[in-house]
Amino acid sequence: MRIVVQRVSHASVSIGGHMKSQIGNGLLILVGIEDADDENDVEWISKKIVNLRIFDDENGVMNLSVKDVDGEILIVSQFTLFASTKKGNRPSYIRASKHEHAIPLYESFCRKVAEETGKIPATGEFGADMQIELLNNGPVTICIDSKNKE
Repeated sequence: MRIVVQRVSHASVSIGGHMKSQIGNGLLILVGIEDADDENDVEWISKKIVNLRIFDDENGVMNLSVKDVDGEILIVSQFTLFASTKKGNRPSYIRASKHEHAIPLYESFCRKVAEETGKIPATGEFGADMQIELLNNGPVTICIDSKNKE
């Protein structure tokens, strides 16, 4: 799994001009899934993000997690995170999983984040053409790949 975590003051996802989900202070998480991913990746990456200390403490030091600040989470699927740009100018998405593999892992990831935080995350809609609006706080943007654990 490959994710992009953005610390946000607020974020929302709209589909077809209608807002599907929105959050206040918290994390916007873009999620890419490849065929090599399984429940071990879901487990590792969900724990990593909910415990990632990227929120400021009382001294202005990034020392608190989204759980510590009672923040919200918006999770959006994004197959383009597995774009290959090695040849030519048109990205290839061959590494991104097809729906039958990716949807169960995406749903499992959302459930695991809910278990870890005690809150149901806001979501986009898998495979939909979505418009994301956000105010990145910091800016803080972190990329995490479950295949780079060591």
